[in-house]
Amino acid sequence: MPTAPDSPELSRPAKRSGRMSELAVVEEVPVWLEVNGRPAVTWMCTPEMLEELAIGWLHGEGYIDSLEEVHLRPCATDLGFWADVPAARVDAVNAEGRRPVLASGCGAVSTFLAEPATVEARPPRGSPPEAEQLRALFKALFARGERYKDTGGIHAAALVDPAGLEAGADAALLSHAEDIGRHNAVDKAIGGALLAGREAAGLGLLVTGRISAELAFKAARAGVNWVATPSVPSTLAIEIARRSGMVLVGRAVSGSPHQHGAGTPDAR
Repeated sequence: MPTAPDSPELSRPAKRSGRMSELAVVEEVPVWLEVNGRPAVTWMCTPEMLEELAIGWLHGEGYIDSLEEVHLRPCATDLGFWADVPAARVDAVNAEGRRPVLASGCGAVSTFLAEPATVEARPPRGSPPEAEQLRALFKALFARGERYKDTGGIHAAALVDPAGLEAGADAALLSHAEDIGRHNAVDKAIGGALLAGREAAGLGLLVTGRISAELAFKAARAGVNWVATPSVPSTLAIEIARRSGMVLVGRAVSGSPHQHGAGTPDAR
């Protein structure tokens, strides 16, 4: 798997109270992906779990439903991948006609508009855990975040197995991932599950940033039942959740969590 070269300019300052000093930095590098010989995306991302990132992105964008549909080859001399997928899947993605937009991410990021009308309407998929369980899940998520402890400047995501909650929050967390970009962290978490032979369908998803339309679109494609965040969802994300049968939980750590989407009072 490609890894970033060591940077002689960056030094790792001594930790203070479990976190690096004000000189701490978060790694960010470009990583490219070509699909069937054509450039598809360049991520600005944290250079780890890159295979998971590529697989999760391909799944979230609709190019694959399973690992059997992709042959992924890393570039030996650069941070990038070549992916071969069925031509029919590329045609289907292109036929959606999604419009390129400036995403609601950090910086000038070009993406494709996740329009609620393109999401398949489905019945409610399942309810999120109770508020105390969600707080315990996020506590376990933050405890796993080594880069978060070092810098405080990174996003995290993890899938949640509802069946594992009986054994405790930490046991219920699956495929934890960190990245400078919240969408990248979600792709890594979903891709990690697929590489481990586990589908995301029927699971929950924890994210540390706001739930944007693009993020909700990825979650809907993956088939997760609910997405929870300490932040809030966007209006378009709520529309996508309503159509796809998901529930979005905002303010899941402090205060009273607010649920939006399928089966909630604000659903139309």
